[in-house]
Order: sequence, then structure tokens, then C-alpha cells
Amino acid sequence: MAKNIDWANLGFGYIKTDYRYVSIFKDGAWDEGHITEDDMISLSECACVFQYAQTCFEGLKAYTTEDGRIVTFRPDLNGERMENSARRLSMPAFPKERFVKAVTEVVKANRDFVPPFGSGATLYIRPFMMGTNPVIGVKPATEYQFRIFTTPVGPYFKGGAKPITIRVSDFDRAAPHGTGNVKAGLNYAMSLYAITDAHEKGFDENMYLDAATRTHVEETGGANFIFVTKDNTIVTPKSNTILPSVTRRSLMHVAEHYLGLKVEERPVEFGEVADFAEAGLCGTAAVISPVGKINDHGKEICIPSGMEKMGPVLQKLYDTLTGIQMGRIEAPEGWIHEIC
Repeated sequence: MAKNIDWANLGFGYIKTDYRYVSIFKDGAWDEGHITEDDMISLSECACVFQYAQTCFEGLKAYTTEDGRIVTFRPDLNGERMENSARRLSMPAFPKERFVKAVTEVVKANRDFVPPFGSGATLYIRPFMMGTNPVIGVKPATEYQFRIFTTPVGPYFKGGAKPITIRVSDFDRAAPHGTGNVKAGLNYAMSLYAITDAHEKGFDENMYLDAATRTHVEETGGANFIFVTKDNTIVTPKSNTILPSVTRRSLMHVAEHYLGLKVEERPVEFGEVADFAEAGLCGTAAVISPVGKINDHGKEICIPSGMEKMGPVLQKLYDTLTGIQMGRIEAPEGWIHEIC
């Protein structure tokens, strides 16, 4: 039976659910893993995760489709990305096949916390891994925990699709993402000062430029950029330091194969931004959030179609991708993973 939660007014915060998944790596192998009600973790004060931050995480969602199924969206890609994160951080990879199975088990166990269709809320799924044995010399741990917890959430940005304001940041990100989700392992903690500073100055997010030349758009602290040109071409920045977003890749496929739009993944010079017709941030938590203003050290760049609401092309992208996720539109093979 569904929990008695005010689904329509959920924020993006933590609500404890009944069950979580745990698997232990010890003596060179992962155990079978299990579902547990225990949400507490007991570790040595010298655990590697505390001393050298050897940890990484993923984020995905489960939701109820129009026909009543509980599903997740492309969890195999999150599992693959977490494998890459682990390798980059000298951690043992938790196999993506087991990752998908674990996600399935923990969502099924917490199915009463999955918000109903049409509520605007989802069940956020947070897989994470950490080095757990005591380590005082600078070296990887030898023991690890892989865990998954879930929590029902509302929109990531308050106001849902309300346009957001970002600033061009003077801060550099702490580490490149490369081909894996290194942001999950290293970069979020190092970006907290920058995002807190942005919020204190009235901005929703930071726009990071490339650290080498500070002339090309990279991403924000929590999402990828997606732009629309005046001739309706979809453009997203290309860089080996950008998080390989599942949502961004899916949107580019939808733009080309569902909407018949031209798509370009290429370096984007900051000087181009003022000429784009639409701009948005995309990611698991927000799907697409329209960008209304970009503040470049006091000089405002206004995105014409995003000042009051999402622009028409981004709205079509949003509607099509969420339609696929919610079962209203036929999905490409393998995109929808049914839980129950």
C-alpha cells in the first residue's frame, strides 16, 4: 500500500524509506549482497573514506508509468558509469549487471514509496561505494561497501520548470571527469564552496568554463548544458572533462530520432552563448531546467525564450523524453527497465 505522503509538495530532500541494499567487498571479492532495514553504518575513524575520500556515487530514478508499472530509466548506463568511477578511484568495480539487479531489488522492496503517476514526484535512487577499512598511508582501501538507498523527491530546482539564473564562475572544478563519473567521487565536495557562494549572491548555479583557456563552456556543478540555435539545431558542449550524462545522451537521441532535429556535440565558445535561442540544464534530477539569465561578471546575457518559461524546442524535448519515461511514447529498445 502506498505511503501517506503529500506527493505533490515534496522537495528534493531525504525521506527515510524502509529498505536499502548492501554488498561487502573483502578478501578480493564481493559478497552476495542483501536487502536490510538498517540505515546505520559503523566504521573505523581511520576508514579510507574519511581519510582520503575514496568514494563514488550514482543517481537515478524510479517512477510510476501511465499504465501503473514501476520502472527505471536506462540503469545499465548508470551501472557502467559507476564501474568507470570505481576504476578511476582504484576501487573494485561493482559489475553493472549486479548493479541493475540491486536497483531492481531495492526499488521493489520500497515500492510503497514510489510516487503515483501524475504527482510530479519520483523515487530517487542513490547507489554509492566507499573504502571502509582503516588506512593511514596514502593508498587504496582493501575493503569496501556498495550500498543503495532510496528517497521520494520532488523537483530539484524549486518551481519546477521555472527559468533559472546562473553566473560564469571564477572557480575551477577540482578534477576532470574523463571517461568516468569522477565528479561523483571527487568533485562535488570541492564544488560546495562555489555553489554556496553562488547561492549567497542570488544565483541558482555556476557556469564553469574550461580551465585551460576559460573560453569554452563546460557544465554546471550539477548538470550539463544543452543549447538551441536560432535554426533549431541542438548543441551540447563536447569536452573530456564533462560528466557523461545519461539524460544528455538520451535527449540528443530523442532530438535526432524522434523530433528530426539536427544535433551537434562540439566545443562551445562562450562568445556563442548570447546568440543561442534557448538554453537549459539537463540531468537526472531536473530532466531539463530552462536558463533565463547568465551573469558574466555583472554583464547579463538574457536567453529570449527562457525568461518566463521553457523555450518551445526544449519543451518538446522535455515532453518527449518524459513521455518515453512515463510510457506514453514508445521507448527505444532497452531504455525502460521494468521493476514491477
